[in-house]
Amino acid sequence: MRYDNPVLPGFHPDPTICRVGETFYLATSSFEYVPGVPLYRSENLADWDPIGHALTRESQLAVGDADGSSGIYAPTLRYHDGTFYLVTTNVSDDGHFVVTADDPSGEWSEPTWVDAPGIDPDLFFEGDTCYFTYHSGDPENPIQQAELDVETGELGEPKTIWTGFRDPYVEAPHIYERNGTYHLILAEGGTHAGHMVVAARADDPTGPYESCPDNPVLTHWGRPREDIRATGHADFVEDGSGEWWLVCLGIRQVGPWPRFHHLGRETFLAPVEWDVGWPVVNGGEPIEAEMNGPLPGDRQTETTALERTDTTFADGLGLEWQFRRHPDRERYETGPDGLCLRGGPETLDEPEATFVGRRQTAFDCRVEATLAFDPGAGEEAGLAVVADDRHQYQVGVTRRDGRREAVVRLRIGDATEVVGRAPVGATTDLAVTADAEEYRFHADGEQLGSASTRYVSTEVAAGFTGVVVGPYATGRGTTCETDAVIERFVYES
Repeated sequence: MRYDNPVLPGFHPDPTICRVGETFYLATSSFEYVPGVPLYRSENLADWDPIGHALTRESQLAVGDADGSSGIYAPTLRYHDGTFYLVTTNVSDDGHFVVTADDPSGEWSEPTWVDAPGIDPDLFFEGDTCYFTYHSGDPENPIQQAELDVETGELGEPKTIWTGFRDPYVEAPHIYERNGTYHLILAEGGTHAGHMVVAARADDPTGPYESCPDNPVLTHWGRPREDIRATGHADFVEDGSGEWWLVCLGIRQVGPWPRFHHLGRETFLAPVEWDVGWPVVNGGEPIEAEMNGPLPGDRQTETTALERTDTTFADGLGLEWQFRRHPDRERYETGPDGLCLRGGPETLDEPEATFVGRRQTAFDCRVEATLAFDPGAGEEAGLAVVADDRHQYQVGVTRRDGRREAVVRLRIGDATEVVGRAPVGATTDLAVTADAEEYRFHADGEQLGSASTRYVSTEVAAGFTGVVVGPYATGRGTTCETDAVIERFVYES
């Protein structure tokens, strides 16, 4: 059956997957964004519906002081004995922790902290024993393992179980059992061009592990001009028919040489076969944008929230919306009039700025907002294209010399420039249209400026996230006295 990669487009890195009955559940990293760790459900592995987030409360998710691309790293999602377990690392707080839920679309527990160094924790259950395997940060002993009491977080004595195929900074360990053999899947080569998936196996979950003779089992290294690169950080799952699958992160490159990516690290899917007990990913071939495989269920036909958002906010913010760090909730109000924003003194260059967005999930897309706003001096609201605090584009409405005007502002590193202005009325239709290489900014149907997608890419901005688009408001030094009302917001791939 045909499907398209990525199966979760836009900023969806470090995917982790599990199956319960005929249903698959998937989670990804969220870094400084709130709520944390988005969760998805699928019956066929190719079409994913959002069901919520694992970390919705500040008591679970301390990212108020997190820098860009810090916060929540690399979760592992598992189901054992009627309970969903999610283990992850808050690199901006106290490290590893476990949360649990009976229903992944409901409330998750408070964290149970695990005192261990490093990142990328994994849980593997065998009988009454849970093995906690993680990247320790020690290049001499990178992948360590210990028994874990998941109720208390108490950890046994750690031991090194893997020192790397090629890379002493090997990470993202996951353990699976198949036909009495224990398979260890890991990531090496960094998270960009050299990213790869390596495999090992043992007769016991504690090792010793033997390296696959055909390692790496997946890499796009050596394909610098191809659209899909940096495939790695994989998780495996077996479907109900005995077929095995891999989900992994990857990037889609655009532009002339040197190529770049701005949608972030996305989630890709590939079939896995077994040859004399070793995994073979996609028949040994690279992952492609158009794939075929024995999907375990029929394809969906309806448009998803990842492809289109059309809202008046009467029912609040949907699951696709997210904040950068913890918001001041008093600045955001939804209702029959729309989304009401109250700008604070912070601009989008600052962590506490009033901004709520959704992932850009396609190169070719259009973002529209109808804005009712009568700004005072210095006040501004509109639409923003955000990579991080220092790399972002804005089309907004402000007041200058006593008149209301639309303005297009570009922030690229240390440089900020206004590239377009036009007078507007009390209600303004703002829009951002995009293709793979350019954003174009409009007010009431008139294009006021444009900017390259390159300057909000990872290659320029660095970091691990992708572009997020949505409305913002700011007093540019003072708290706004006037609310900005987004009467309607449309995102369409």
